[in-house]
Amino acid sequence: MGTSEKIAIILFNLGGPDRPEAIRPFLFNLFNDKAIIGAPQPIRWLLAKSISGKRAPVAAEIYHHLGGKSPLLEQTESQARALEKALEDLGEVKAFICMRYWHPMSAEVVRDVKTFNPDRVILLPLYPQFSTTTTGSSLIDWKKSAKKAGLDKPTYTVCCYPTNGGFIEAVAVAVERKLAEAGENARILFTAHGLPKKVIEGGDPYQDHVERTVRVIVERLGRENLDWVTCYQSRVGPLEWIGPATEDEIARAGEDGKAIIMTPVAFVSEHSETLVELDIEYAEEAKTAGVPQYLRVPTVTDAEPFIDGLADLVRNGLTKNVELDCGAGEAGCGSTFGRCAKRGG
Repeated sequence: MGTSEKIAIILFNLGGPDRPEAIRPFLFNLFNDKAIIGAPQPIRWLLAKSISGKRAPVAAEIYHHLGGKSPLLEQTESQARALEKALEDLGEVKAFICMRYWHPMSAEVVRDVKTFNPDRVILLPLYPQFSTTTTGSSLIDWKKSAKKAGLDKPTYTVCCYPTNGGFIEAVAVAVERKLAEAGENARILFTAHGLPKKVIEGGDPYQDHVERTVRVIVERLGRENLDWVTCYQSRVGPLEWIGPATEDEIARAGEDGKAIIMTPVAFVSEHSETLVELDIEYAEEAKTAGVPQYLRVPTVTDAEPFIDGLADLVRNGLTKNVELDCGAGEAGCGSTFGRCAKRGG
């Protein structure tokens, strides 16, 4: 690889409203995604219109705590610049941010990448664990936009990295700090965004990936008699979701007289699900449940081990003559999960 090579890295994330007026259209984009609501059009459009209208006031209250907008874009920009710095020896490396449900979205990012005219493109989701509802949806949308715009460059996709060493190290170091603060009578709640059970039963590997992440973190912590549980947050709607639910585990910790170390393992940036749901709503639930101490581990954001881990994924991808690589390995996806990225999502 020559030093003159131009490399475009596309960092995918959910996105979030950048002002109060964007909340409703952001929600509409979310619920109008086939990966979120599988109904055919125009039924999905009508459902998205109705749901976004009903949820907008609730979401507005949530974002009010955050100054009226999501901080996700700014944090992703920080990650992008840190990753560029970690890879500056490779040549001209530029990290582009591509959000799924609010700007900058794939159509506009593809145009910017085309102008940059890279030799190679790396698709890198900021979702360590693969799901059809997150990474899968983003990749489908990106490919449609790239084809429409005529962006035809050699492209390598990192579909997942649930046990990536840098990611694991960044989480483990942050957990260790909170363990030192909490003392012995603490339970770690490793929390991730939940999904309806029917999504997992349909072959989505997300829950398996989350639980693999947690097992490797626990192994890295290397403590005997560590008290921990994996749980799932953010349930909405009438469907049955995977569990146990984070709020149920908060109540159980209160019953057991345990301090809580709340540890997000599927979010790599701070946003409404961490800054409001974890820090405000769940903290209040913990107080009501009689939890003696409630501590929250920050997301990895631009922690050096995490950025180094992402850089390793990019470097690894540049040495492989493949279009897509599964960071979980065949044990994490393959024939076990029919809707992993290798099988088309």
